[in-house]
Amino acid sequence: MPVVPPLRVLSIATLFPDAARPNFGLFVEKSLRALAAQPGIQLIVVAPVGLPPFPLSLHKRYRALRSLPRSEQWNGLTVLRPRFTLIPRFGARFNPAQVARAVLSSTREQPFDVVDAQFFYPDGPAAMRVASTLGLPFSAKARGADISHFGHHPATRPQVIETGEKAAGLLAVSDAMRSDMAEIGIDPAKIAVHYTGIDTARFHPGERAAARAALGKDDTPAILTVGALIPRKGQKLVIEALPALPGVDYWLAGAGDEEDRYRALAGTLGVEARIHFMGPVANADLPQLYRAADAVVMPSASEGLANAWVEALACGTPIVISDAGGAAELVTSPAAGRIVGRTPAAIADAVRTILANPPEPSSVAASLDGRFDWDRNGRELAAHLRGCARR
Repeated sequence: MPVVPPLRVLSIATLFPDAARPNFGLFVEKSLRALAAQPGIQLIVVAPVGLPPFPLSLHKRYRALRSLPRSEQWNGLTVLRPRFTLIPRFGARFNPAQVARAVLSSTREQPFDVVDAQFFYPDGPAAMRVASTLGLPFSAKARGADISHFGHHPATRPQVIETGEKAAGLLAVSDAMRSDMAEIGIDPAKIAVHYTGIDTARFHPGERAAARAALGKDDTPAILTVGALIPRKGQKLVIEALPALPGVDYWLAGAGDEEDRYRALAGTLGVEARIHFMGPVANADLPQLYRAADAVVMPSASEGLANAWVEALACGTPIVISDAGGAAELVTSPAAGRIVGRTPAAIADAVRTILANPPEPSSVAASLDGRFDWDRNGRELAAHLRGCARR
């Protein structure tokens, strides 16, 4: 068997789990663990921790972050957690330079062959600066808002474009994201589609009645949204659809600044008794929750290719989603669900159709057609980074 030459990878990931935020960027961790498992890969992960200047850094929101270790072994990965100065709300344009300084200060005298950015912004421009300093090639991956927002905002767009021009290679979570990158002026010939993975040992179809019993739920029809309670995710539209869905409960898994507004809206519409705010749900509990729902409804304003979409389908639950990001790459058959307009009426119509004729969970899961696999994700990432290193 041929010996695979070592590839020393420095991966920058501003979204990565830690003891204070165990669900923060789990899909990034999974991808990097899959990468580290490939032959010849020597990986260091730098997950910079942003803290505002004193005395804002004393706020309770940042208390747990201040106590994170500067270096640790995290599920088999060597993870460095240097600090950088974060200016809340107004400092987005400065974050890449701050992240780059933190990365360089934490990796002094360590040799690398390639720099990997797990998000296009701020990780990508930070990787560009680090790679320039170290005389190395770099890659950046686009996932969603890093292009839909930062790629269009006047304060950050120039750095996004420059990153695309100078990178040795680029990745996108979907073909639709690749097109979005091309629309803002990034060369599509440099971009490879790199689908996420799914742990099918955990995310797989099961008996809906058993899942509901395990969660203490009755047999009332229920729809589910998984994600932060923020305007972009579209939970408001689902709440507004509930009056047209009598007898249907709505479960919201996630937390966010919009919760009070959503509760008030539910009261105004008279549907508060049918809405269940679950707060953040641990990743370990998500498969059972997906299996218990009749449909996962996520009418996002923008996405790359949402992990929750893939997880729901893998658990045999159809999805009702907006035509955002890679939606058409997932909803490839009626069993998988529906792509709808971002209106309460369209959402209600799609939910009624699914409830009237629910697909077999096995058929829903089969619609993924084996495209989402962590080992495959790791192999493709390793091959991509080796190609970048050669270039």
